[in-house]
Amino acid sequence: MPIRCLNAWVPELMSIESWNADRHKPRFIVVEGPIGVGKTSLAKRLAEAFGGDLVLESDEKNPFLADFYRSGGRSALPAQLFFLFERAKQLESLRQADLFSPVRIADYHILKDRLFAEMNLSPEEFLLYEQISSKLDLDVPEPDLVIYLQASVDVLMSRIARRGREHERNIDRAYLDRVAETYAKYFYDYDAGPLLIVNVSAIDPIGNDADFDALFDQIRRVSSGRHFFNPAAAVAFA
Repeated sequence: MPIRCLNAWVPELMSIESWNADRHKPRFIVVEGPIGVGKTSLAKRLAEAFGGDLVLESDEKNPFLADFYRSGGRSALPAQLFFLFERAKQLESLRQADLFSPVRIADYHILKDRLFAEMNLSPEEFLLYEQISSKLDLDVPEPDLVIYLQASVDVLMSRIARRGREHERNIDRAYLDRVAETYAKYFYDYDAGPLLIVNVSAIDPIGNDADFDALFDQIRRVSSGRHFFNPAAAVAFA
């Protein structure tokens, strides 16, 4: 997909090219949210638009994940440790990156590892996970911006079914409810940096250019604090 210029928008909206020239732009942007919400797809489009690098979680490479979705507990700990070690390697490369490197867009925050560990592991397994995690001595780079994507569980289930990934075939609604609730509780209190909460139940910033352009405009305006982006709701109540 070619990089699109936003000049078709209102005059005060800067183009992607001028935004890329801004030395105050965020260097590390994280896209987060529950399974099926579109984190990876949005991260890819943002990275292409910004001319940046992608940092993607390797869920399809996790050999324990499909069994976890199918049978639950017995594969929870190895699945979680696989993710932990993979993310530790990626974060080490981020930490060593050149200060003048391009924008980096990640489709996960390391925080999710502990969130899922608390949700999926037994108390004994979680204690072991914590002991192993502490030995890794992770120096986690704090994102300059976190984009938290929300959607209803019905929408999440529909999107998971539509993309047809083999290892996700056995995700059930009850588990997805728990995942969505865990994210909502975490980001309700999140204050570690700028946060943009985006409801994507009725918009499509991946396949719809107007939705993407509007979201990009909002992203470039966020420099601190908590912000909400839900244009569909604004239209509904206009």
